[in-house]
Amino acid sequence: MTETPPLLDKLLRAGAPSGYEEPAASVWREEAAFASLSTDGLGSSVARIGEAAPLLAVVGHIDEIGLVITHIDEKGFLYFTPIGGWDPQILAGQRVEVRGRDGLVPGAVGRKPIHLLDPDQRKQVVELKGLHIDVGAADRDAAAELVRVGDPVVIAAEPVRLAGERLTSRALDNRLGAYVALEALRRCHERDSVEGSFAAIAAVQEEIGLFGARTSAFAVRPDLAVAVDVIHATDAPGVDEKEIGSHPLGSGPAIGRGSTLSPKVFELLVETAEEAGIAHMVGASGRTTATDADAIQISRSGIPTGLVSIPLRYMHSPVELVDLADVETAVELIAAFASRLRDGVDLSR
Repeated sequence: MTETPPLLDKLLRAGAPSGYEEPAASVWREEAAFASLSTDGLGSSVARIGEAAPLLAVVGHIDEIGLVITHIDEKGFLYFTPIGGWDPQILAGQRVEVRGRDGLVPGAVGRKPIHLLDPDQRKQVVELKGLHIDVGAADRDAAAELVRVGDPVVIAAEPVRLAGERLTSRALDNRLGAYVALEALRRCHERDSVEGSFAAIAAVQEEIGLFGARTSAFAVRPDLAVAVDVIHATDAPGVDEKEIGSHPLGSGPAIGRGSTLSPKVFELLVETAEEAGIAHMVGASGRTTATDADAIQISRSGIPTGLVSIPLRYMHSPVELVDLADVETAVELIAAFASRLRDGVDLSR
């Protein structure tokens, strides 16, 4: 069993939902000290090496789904609204961390016990309005000493190694992309292998609207870009390959091909993988990709954009699961791709 990359482990342990990304962003920026570093008004981070053309941007969003406190009742119970897309069934009974003004406040998501539910209620799915967070406070005043309305919340689920090369954790979607972007940049820097320029971007607020990628792409003005995200692994029960294609764990990253993605960038990524002997698959999309690639490709007058996605089980849950071999393969693919780009590369469409 190989060791979980230390940077990835640090990123996964930082609770940082959309709009509240600072804990994870600060870890990323600290590790990016070897490059020219900048940030924008939304909090996205850019680490760049090189000044020549072409400029490649590799974007991974650093936010995760979470919750935000909306109300504290007279008994000290906290009520919340989601940040990003949640299945409410997953939240019931989870331990959580509220980021209060003086630090992390542990809590638990509670609901009416099954013993007290009417037979008809037991048949109903859980709704967010039927859930609350209990931090142990005796009343509203006691709770207000610990947390405030607007404080962000994440599920308490640190990374855990499983059999083989498998890792389960909260926030693999998409600390993986932010990690791959920065690690590929680091390897290119150490190998001095980039003739043009390479900007790794840890974009914010993807889960609520692709906002960080939009502002970053506008500011950085890359000649081409690759978004790195996750894709549903198709080797888990209940997932139909006929609907979404075949991309099981351990088969390498999926290179995106579809309406909103650059055909030239797709072919360059595939050629890179084939020449380097890098395991890969193809992931097809008919409309949008639901990733940062959608925002990047329409920035300014249009940016030729590709997509590299890492297979992931149990997306948007506290037990997201990835094969670390796929993560390493994605890093090498991006590093090799950046190293083969030359000024004047044809990106026309």
